[in-house]
Amino acid sequence: MHSFDVVIIGAGAAGLFCAGMTGQLGLKVLVLDHSEKVAEKIRISGGGRCNFTNRDATPAQFLSENPHFCRSALSRYTPQDFIELLQKHQVPFHEKHKGQLFCDRSAEDIINLLLAECAAGGVERWQPCSVKSVKCVKSAATGDASFVSGYQIDSDRGLINAAQVVIATGGLSIPKIGATDFGYRIASQFGLRLVEPRAALVPLTFDGAGWAPYAQLAGLALPVQIETSPTDATPKQRKKSVVFSEDLLFTHRGLSGPAVLQISSFWREGQPVRINLAPGTDLNATLLKAKSQSRKLIANELGAMVPSRLADAWVGDDPALQRPISDAPDKALQTLAARLADWQLVPTGTEGYKKAEVTTGGVDTRDLSSQSMESTQPGLYFIGEVVDVTGWLGGYNFQWAWASGFACAQAMAMKKA
Repeated sequence: MHSFDVVIIGAGAAGLFCAGMTGQLGLKVLVLDHSEKVAEKIRISGGGRCNFTNRDATPAQFLSENPHFCRSALSRYTPQDFIELLQKHQVPFHEKHKGQLFCDRSAEDIINLLLAECAAGGVERWQPCSVKSVKCVKSAATGDASFVSGYQIDSDRGLINAAQVVIATGGLSIPKIGATDFGYRIASQFGLRLVEPRAALVPLTFDGAGWAPYAQLAGLALPVQIETSPTDATPKQRKKSVVFSEDLLFTHRGLSGPAVLQISSFWREGQPVRINLAPGTDLNATLLKAKSQSRKLIANELGAMVPSRLADAWVGDDPALQRPISDAPDKALQTLAARLADWQLVPTGTEGYKKAEVTTGGVDTRDLSSQSMESTQPGLYFIGEVVDVTGWLGGYNFQWAWASGFACAQAMAMKKA
């Protein structure tokens, strides 16, 4: 029988960070993971350079059934705190776009930092090691027969006793690197509620036949403004819609790129997405002005405002637009401008968990403490992506991993003391 103060299940960003912090606070810590490799999601993130936080992270960039839940943890461990940890380990980094921070060299720098922090805390790590069961141990010694004295974990490497257990197993995204529903099953086992998980930060797909005219644009990228709102939204509700200004990428099956990944977290089946393909340009005024000054084809004039491949595709099937712009009816130009500025289309689905960067939903925050990440089941904690807190694209989800791991470590150390 092995005994530890804390067993953390999951050797990803949240689990390793929490382990190192907890060990350095004086607790005996074991990390378990069924995968052979450590922190694979860190390794592949940010094109291999890991977008490890966002300098401008606030609770406003996180989705949850309870959007206020993340405030406490995010306020107690900030992006600047993690930056100072990088500086301590002499990890070079740079800001790429909108507060997004990346490693100069490789995501391996973040993994090595986390492993070094674990080593400094005397953390033991077993990999690969699958968990067969987690059972609550109760004691009547206090006079309360329901008092939880700890947990017994049945693993590939034998039985483990732990006073406290942390679930840091992530969501369902990218199963090829080991994602499972283990965390959700443990939550359900102990009577905790779940918010339905969904693939998020994921490309959107469209009907094959309906998408055929646009499939030829695969590989084309351009800056857009994108939003989504319920089909029955009123104008007042639309004003409150989340709008992103990012790059869009056409694919053979649909749309991707940062703009689409961002909006996918908010999109629901049956809802349209609305895209302005030429943000910052008054297409109607520009086209009408060109009509008075130019004899070029409409596609050629439009190609000065949007990529030429897109311009050609947009006018290709409309005889009224197959002419010099000077010969085009005003109404045809106005209709063209309106369609480009407010392209509305309804996705048929997403590329699913295999392409999703994160999972929305998860362990319901109503059953967790925002101060400690402890659940209503005493001594059982949930941190990172397994919790119903999901960040935007751009380093926010890693910041949640660090912040929730920090809150959990502090709480467990105080309980031990």
